[in-house]
Amino acid sequence: MASVREWLEGARIRTLSASTAPVFAGTATAWFAGPITDPPFVPGQRSTALLLLVLCLIVGLGFQIGSNFANDYSDGMRGTDDHRIGPQRLVGSGAVAPRLVKRAAFVSFAVACLAGLLVVGMAISAASNSWEEVLANPSELQTIVFLVLIGLACLLAAWFYTGGRKPYGYAGLGEVFVFIFFGLVATAGSSFVQSGLVCVAIDDFVCEIHRDFPWAASLIIGAVMGALATAILVANNLRDLASDAQAGKYTLPVRLGDTRTRWFYVILIAASILGFVAVAWLTSWFTLLSLLGLVLIIRPAIRVIQGATGRELISVLKWTGLAELACAILLGVGLWIGWLYG
Repeated sequence: MASVREWLEGARIRTLSASTAPVFAGTATAWFAGPITDPPFVPGQRSTALLLLVLCLIVGLGFQIGSNFANDYSDGMRGTDDHRIGPQRLVGSGAVAPRLVKRAAFVSFAVACLAGLLVVGMAISAASNSWEEVLANPSELQTIVFLVLIGLACLLAAWFYTGGRKPYGYAGLGEVFVFIFFGLVATAGSSFVQSGLVCVAIDDFVCEIHRDFPWAASLIIGAVMGALATAILVANNLRDLASDAQAGKYTLPVRLGDTRTRWFYVILIAASILGFVAVAWLTSWFTLLSLLGLVLIIRPAIRVIQGATGRELISVLKWTGLAELACAILLGVGLWIGWLYG
């Protein structure tokens, strides 16, 4: 029977910043656009705002942990993890029966979906006097449908990364989907639902928002979070490059090759720096504090360039994740200072 430590290793806790960091960044953007002293976050409703944040975190963590267990299950059943360099997987090592890992994935997905439905309900309720008003407003119903479809897309993306007959992770598209879902969707989505949205008119799902919703800043921050989350996956796949190629898992690093993958990692970090500068220009120059988080990634980046391989890349993966989380938190601090003195 697998130990708690083995289950935590299967959840890949070193990478969970990829789902928490964009939620923190999106929340900070929402609160900067409409501080918690404004509706719907008036003093009597601050607990609601904090609950929304917690639920968004549960959504992100649920989908990522579920995806990690699904990846463990699918790769283990295909034999991809039979000769891996990194930490042993639950199914590949034989520590846990495949059906239990698959069940853990579905439970994680179920928790994420339930939390997501609560987020949608709270966000819409905060914008209306009652659910009767919501149900009587076609535009708000369409918004609910749109948000639910986004959640469904997240679920499908999480499962089919390595699941199904033609997993996109085996076709070199894993990094693309990580950028989209752990970057743009997670960040802008968290910001959107926490901004007191009121759709007063919808044309092809384009909404007008209560308060000026910072679309440009949210999407750029989402792109930055996506670049850093992608860098985590690139470090992971660079470590497993040889074993993935042997198993027929043609990840992007397998397609790019060793040298170009290393430069791709560096380009992602450089792109995140430019993104933070763009965000500072759009919001507050205090957000340049977020660049301090990238100090954590200097040494890992140097090690990648110098040719670190195998288990040496495990620490690169860990520090890249910590850097993303630090950047998101410092971004929030910068936005808060910017709001105070803006």
